[in-house]
Amino acid sequence: MTPDDVSTRLSAQGYLPDDGIATAVFLAMTLQRPLLLEGEAGVGKTELAKALAASTGGELIRLQCYEGIDVAQAVYDWDYSRQLLHLRAAEATGESRSMSSDALEAELYGERFMVKRALLRAIEPTEGPPPVLLIDEVDRADDEFEAYLLEVLSDFQITVPEIGVFSTDRPPLVILTSNRTRDVHDALKRRCLYHWVEHPTFEREVAIVKLRVPGVDDGLARQVAGAVEALRELNLYKPPGVAETIDWANALGRLGATRLDERLVTNTLGTVLKYREDHQRVDQHGVAAVIKQAFDKGLLHG
Repeated sequence: MTPDDVSTRLSAQGYLPDDGIATAVFLAMTLQRPLLLEGEAGVGKTELAKALAASTGGELIRLQCYEGIDVAQAVYDWDYSRQLLHLRAAEATGESRSMSSDALEAELYGERFMVKRALLRAIEPTEGPPPVLLIDEVDRADDEFEAYLLEVLSDFQITVPEIGVFSTDRPPLVILTSNRTRDVHDALKRRCLYHWVEHPTFEREVAIVKLRVPGVDDGLARQVAGAVEALRELNLYKPPGVAETIDWANALGRLGATRLDERLVTNTLGTVLKYREDHQRVDQHGVAAVIKQAFDKGLLHG
């Protein structure tokens, strides 16, 4: 396999990577190292993991990070209701009277009563391709969880005190994403390969729109990509990502549009901008100016 093969496989799943992303994924797969993707929200970090799972045939296991996440949410927990039912059944049948308290406790805290969360599921033995473990928005987790994550990713083994050690000799392909709301610690970065994901170039964004919105008019695809690029230059609170570009092109297609005009942009801007302050900034800048820049960009690269 080569980076070009990776690019071809991802493209077949509707994700058009640039050379840098294709190379980073290739190295993560061949070196069996986690890949940390940083970049602004909406540049396609999460979508890359989804496309990667689809292209390899591995299960996508997603761990969404948030403030306060701990082992019970990320690794494993116990099914207390099933444990209680089992205990009551053992008492009702008299089975518990023939067991020591230690034996009964060992039975209650066996694997059959364990709820396996994302990290533990990712290192379970599996037939077929290894899973893709997506650790999404790791920057939202706290320092303690990040330290635990580093330990797991270092040797891909997890110790459950009541049962023992879970490990794998076929580690998952791990993708971590960060919107950089805070800096990820150096120790975790050293464990990972790293790639900063930029917004796509104009031509790549046009290609993405044409791939993801079948039947879209070529001129409209270019104008939409140009308009979104113009919006990203306005220092918005939440610049539009690729997903918003696709949504906008879809919405315009449903309206039967083949070219942008001021009224159409004003009426559909809510598909691409989601904050009132950003709408106000576009109003101050002038919708007509955005359209002009979109047309100029489309003609320049046409």
